[in-house]
Amino acid sequence: MTHLLAVICAVMLVKSSTSLGQTTSSSPSVATSPVAAPSGPPDQAEMMKQMMEMGKLNENHKLLADSAGTWSYIVKFWPAPGAPVQESKGTATRKMIMNGRYLVGDYTGVMPMAGPDGKMKPTTFKGMGLEAYDNVKKKFVATWMDNMGTGIMMIEGTYDDATKTLTSTGEEEMMPGVKTPIREVIKYTDKNHMALEWFETQGGQEFKAMEINYTRAKK
Repeated sequence: MTHLLAVICAVMLVKSSTSLGQTTSSSPSVATSPVAAPSGPPDQAEMMKQMMEMGKLNENHKLLADSAGTWSYIVKFWPAPGAPVQESKGTATRKMIMNGRYLVGDYTGVMPMAGPDGKMKPTTFKGMGLEAYDNVKKKFVATWMDNMGTGIMMIEGTYDDATKTLTSTGEEEMMPGVKTPIREVIKYTDKNHMALEWFETQGGQEFKAMEINYTRAKK
């Protein structure tokens, strides 16, 4: 890790030195206040210190780690505002990777989907999510992918300790050029329960499109 950081810092220092050595084209004279010249490229030791600090784990990573484990879940979803609710069930396996830096979740379930004939039939659903807390952005970040598409969705959010909720926002593009703003709210009810609400904005109006209630599997 230290060797990698040294290489990164060296590259950044070279880029900084190069930019400082470039000359600018002449331009009309404008009276300005004296500006102190750059003192030189950033200090390599200080840069490495900051990068090492950004790589440390904190209470936000612990929050993710507390949700690791095996869960069963019940999904309720509404295809459109006012549409009849549909339900499905599944299981989720969530685990921390890379020494507690990231949480990866694998989700499997059966949900009703329209077939070629337009009739609804049970369809196996598989999804994968990757969650993290980015110390640089000071935000929770997550990605999602599943066997119903080929894209990867990304969201960012913040955690409110008073309400035990993580609220994230992003955008999904199910079809070319059709982008839908989304909002996700996860409530960490207790160590054995958590709930997710998924909101979409269509026609300028936000509505709840999905609700998932998780229960930790008993050992």
